[in-house]
Amino acid sequence: MTEQVSFTLRGRNPDVLTCIANLSNDEVFTPPEFANRMLDTLAEAWAAGHGGANLWADKTVKFLDPCTKSGVFLREITSRLTKGLEREIPDLSKRVDHILTKQVFGIGITHLTSLLARRSLYCSKHATGEHSIAKGFASNDGNIWFERLEHTWANGRCSYCGASQQTLDRGEGLETHAYAFIHTSNIKTRVAELFGGDMQFDVIIGNPPYQLDDGGFGASAMPIYNRFVEQAKALEPRFMMMVIPSRWLFGGRGLDEFRKSMLTDSRIRKLVDYPDSRQVFPSVDVAGGICYFLWDRDNPGDCRVVEFEHGMESSEVVRPLLEVGAEVFIRSNRALPILRKIMAVETGSDSLSIPEEKRFDKQVSSQKPFGLRTFFRGAGKKSSKHDVLVIQSGGRAWTSRSEVTASEYLIDKWKVFTSKSSSEHAGQVDKNGQRRVLSVSGVIPPGSVVTETYILLGAYDNENDARNCFSYVVTRLFRFLIALRSSAQDLARSAYQFVPLQNFSEPWTDQKLYAKYGLTDDEIAYIERLIRPMGDADE
Repeated sequence: MTEQVSFTLRGRNPDVLTCIANLSNDEVFTPPEFANRMLDTLAEAWAAGHGGANLWADKTVKFLDPCTKSGVFLREITSRLTKGLEREIPDLSKRVDHILTKQVFGIGITHLTSLLARRSLYCSKHATGEHSIAKGFASNDGNIWFERLEHTWANGRCSYCGASQQTLDRGEGLETHAYAFIHTSNIKTRVAELFGGDMQFDVIIGNPPYQLDDGGFGASAMPIYNRFVEQAKALEPRFMMMVIPSRWLFGGRGLDEFRKSMLTDSRIRKLVDYPDSRQVFPSVDVAGGICYFLWDRDNPGDCRVVEFEHGMESSEVVRPLLEVGAEVFIRSNRALPILRKIMAVETGSDSLSIPEEKRFDKQVSSQKPFGLRTFFRGAGKKSSKHDVLVIQSGGRAWTSRSEVTASEYLIDKWKVFTSKSSSEHAGQVDKNGQRRVLSVSGVIPPGSVVTETYILLGAYDNENDARNCFSYVVTRLFRFLIALRSSAQDLARSAYQFVPLQNFSEPWTDQKLYAKYGLTDDEIAYIERLIRPMGDADE
C-alpha cells in the first residue's frame, strides 16, 4: 500500500455516503456531516474529562457502533484516528491496520448493511479482500460482525424485542430484524462472544433502528431504539452517543419507563434537539423530530440542551432534563421561562405542576368518549326524532341513541371538540415555521356525539360557556402550551397537562391571556412566531 493512493478516507468526490437512499423511515442512514458534528461533541467531552487530551491521538481507545448501517461513524472515526496517531505510529500502513484491528468495531443490523459498512471502512466488502486497506484480519468479517439471528417467540411475540411472530417469523432469505445487540439477556456476555472476553469499549456511538416493522405505523409502531440505549448503558462505556427520535422526550408507545430513566439520568450531559427531522435527514420526516445525546459515565451534572428551532437561531441552556413538577422534558429553551410565569400565576411557585382543580386536562375526555370507533359510520339522514348527530371522520351523520355506549349523560350538553390527533398540516410547520397544532375543532350542540377520531375539551349546560371555552382553545397561547407537551400529532388527554383552566363565564383572547400572565413583548413575539392563528373556518 502506498502513502498517497491506497488509503484515502477523505477527498472523495462525491462522498458516496451522502448519496445513498435511506432503507426506510425506521432505518435511516446518518449523513457524514452530521456524524462529524457528533464526533466533534465527543472530542470536546473527552478533552474536558482528560485534561485537554486529544481523543484521536490515543491508540488505546476502543469504539463500537452496535447498529452500523452505512459505516459512517466508524469511517469518520478511523479518518480522525489516522491523522491523530500520525506522530505515534508514523508508518501509514501499520497505523491504519492498528486502528482497524484494535480500535473500531461494529455490529451490522442486516447482511446488506454489514457489507456496506465493511466497504465504507475497509474499502472492500470483505476485510481480507484484495482491495482491503486492513491487512491484519483472518476473517472476511473483520471487526464488523453480522450473523442472521432468529427471534425468541413466546405467545406470539419476541421475548427480547416484542416483534410480532405473525409478521417477522419468516423463512430463509428474508431479514428477521432480530438485532444481535438487543437479543440477549446479558450484553456483556454477548459482546465477549463477538469480539473477545477482555473487550471494554470506551465509546459507543450509533444511529439505531427506530421502530419495529411489524405491521404498525407512525405513532402506533413499537419503538425499539430505547432498547439499544439501555443495552449500551449496560456495557458501561466511558461515553455513549446515540441518534434517536425525540418522541421519547414527551410521549411514545411503551416509553414511560425509558423516559423516566433517561430524564433522571444525570450522566446525560448534552442533548441536541431538532424538532423537524428534515433539519438532519432532508428526505425523512420522523414524527416529533430527531435528537442526539452525550452520556458521560464519570461526569454527572445538569444537561446542556441545544435546540435547533425551525427558522430560528439555535438556543443553548444548561438545565435539568426534568424540571420540578414536570413529568416530561420541556423541549423549548425559550418557552421554559414563559411556562414558569404561567405556573407562578396559577400556583404561586416555580413548580410546573398545576393543582388538580386548575388543570384543563381534567375536563378533557378519554379516547372514544361515546364508545364509537373511528370506523363507525352513521346514516345520511335522521330516521327518528330521537337520533343524534355524529361528528365522524369525513363529515357528519346520524345514529340512534342506543348506539352510544359511553358518557350518555353528555349527549344533551354543549360540547367543545377537537381531533384526537393533529392532521399532517396541523402538526407540521409551514413555510413560515408556524404550526396550527390543533386540527378540526369546534362547538356542537345538545343531541350530538363524536367518534373516537375526536376528543371532548369540555361539556357545558349552556352555549355561552361552551363558546367561551372555544375562544380559549383557539388562542395561540392555549395551543402553544399543548405544543410544549406533545409532538402535536398525539393529542390525548396528557397533551393538555400544562394548560390551566380559565373562567368560562367570559370569552378569552390572546391579549387578555398575555396580560394575565405578564408576558413580555419578546415572549409574545416568540409564541406568535411559532403558532399561527386558527380562523373561523376551523370551527
